Amino acid sequence: MLAKIRLLSIFFILLFLALAVRLFWWQVVKGRGLADQAKNQHTSSVLTSAPRGNILASDGTPWVARTMAWNIWANPRILSFSSGEVAKKIAPLTVDENEVEDYTEAVRNEIQRITPLLQKDASWVLLKQKISDQSKKNIEAMDIKGIGFDAAEASFYPEASSAAQILGFVGKDNDGTDIGYFGLEGYYNLPLSGKPGYMGGERDAKGSPILLNGSTQVTAVSGVDLKTNIDKRVQAIVEEKLAEGIEKYQASGGSVTVMDPKTGKILAMANLPSFDPANYGSYNDSLFKNPIITDTFEPGSIFKVIVMAAGLDAGVVEPDTKCDICGGPLKLDKYFIKTWNEKYKENITMTEVIVESDNIGMSFVGQKLGADALYDYLTKFGIGQKTGIDLQGEVAPKLREKGTWNVVDLATTTFGQGVAVTGIEMVRAVAAIANGGYLVTPRVVDSVIGDGWEEKVEVEDPERIISEKTASEITQMMVEASTHGEAKWVAVPGYSVAGKTGTAQIPVAGHYDEKNTNHSFIGFASPKKAKFIMLVTLRSPQTSPWAAETAAPVWFSIAKDLFPYFGIAPDQ
Repeated sequence: MLAKIRLLSIFFILLFLALAVRLFWWQVVKGRGLADQAKNQHTSSVLTSAPRGNILASDGTPWVARTMAWNIWANPRILSFSSGEVAKKIAPLTVDENEVEDYTEAVRNEIQRITPLLQKDASWVLLKQKISDQSKKNIEAMDIKGIGFDAAEASFYPEASSAAQILGFVGKDNDGTDIGYFGLEGYYNLPLSGKPGYMGGERDAKGSPILLNGSTQVTAVSGVDLKTNIDKRVQAIVEEKLAEGIEKYQASGGSVTVMDPKTGKILAMANLPSFDPANYGSYNDSLFKNPIITDTFEPGSIFKVIVMAAGLDAGVVEPDTKCDICGGPLKLDKYFIKTWNEKYKENITMTEVIVESDNIGMSFVGQKLGADALYDYLTKFGIGQKTGIDLQGEVAPKLREKGTWNVVDLATTTFGQGVAVTGIEMVRAVAAIANGGYLVTPRVVDSVIGDGWEEKVEVEDPERIISEKTASEITQMMVEASTHGEAKWVAVPGYSVAGKTGTAQIPVAGHYDEKNTNHSFIGFASPKKAKFIMLVTLRSPQTSPWAAETAAPVWFSIAKDLFPYFGIAPDQ
């Protein structure tokens, strides 16, 4: 009997210990997790999106405006009509007539796309993102059971495809969240996006809010607006004249940049071919990048003004210094340097070297400078470095390493061959001549605007890289080149311009393209008080092998309209 009592006592002790251990497990070890799980079952939280900021022109009117839109979805299990009938009813309202060439064909394709979605065995299927408010109202009027809408935001482009590669576009990331790609949308994505809000509170067993217990709410912070330096009038002129030039000279594409040389403000920037940011999905991805900041090219003769400025600033040449090696081809190692037209003049001055675009004369300047000094000056001009422009995707081709240049490298670099730049690098470098010697930072955005406040975008103070005397001397050389050089025939009567043409070979697979060249003209006006600097580049024009007959006419056709707009008076 005593043994039986002892066994029962041991049993109850073990049972108590087991219960105690189990209770400790649930209350202590798993307690916090279970409490959180229970709380989650009785609470709800929702992220609220922040309105994305607008992008404005220099006059405050919108380049990109955000508007209310709707995502349309369906519950295929409870549709009041067949999938085919529903697709035929709503498809005409999910296609924007302004974004398609053949509306009837587009609607037919939309019906074919939507019908399989409506046949899915699911309670929620997304049919189309960002339809207009009017389309939503028209679909709601049909009273189709199983069709619903979620609020969304769309980008509206009042100027259609104008400035597309400056602006970029808004797409989706891997999580389905709106995100900016390319241009300003990509570079300024975070400030444009703002901060999402939060709504949370308790609910009962049926999921209904328990109002007495209150709720937590964090209001979404709207994204800021960007006010750009892009002038709509200048942008329109540039795009129109560039399109005309590409067609007239049968080029594969082209680019134009207009900048205020004193401040670095980008006043216009155009590339063709381009794309429509409202319908970016219909275009090849290669059109999204901005060639002015992403594509490199050998600049050719427009590079000569930078090298000549270096020679003048270093004191190794003067405008009237005579070239004593310019009487014929220059033999360097096993190569011969020739002039572009194979015409040679003995003892030509440095001013004549720029006017005649003489490669031998530029090699003469390079020899006087030496490779290391030229490298240092090119670095001062920002060559081989990013400019810091506020657009997504800028690249910076590197200069050949200092100390590795041979005599041929030195010579070819002086006339813009064997060295790569971007368009924005060239504009920035030559702007230092136009503004009296200072290297500025190109900027697209002027200010950031929030709720009741506006703040200017800070830029680094410009750095002096050449003397004012040097800038004045090379400017006068460029005036002589525009007045008496190969492009003199397209000059605007009565107006002085400091400019230079450039015809550059295109490197392909270890050699140069024998048929195609890139043509450029860079210049500023007026020479004594520059209001703008502009670079025009045409890719592979077919009507002439020389920039003086292609890029230069495009430059002057734009400048003719810019002179009165910027208040530049005739000076001749």
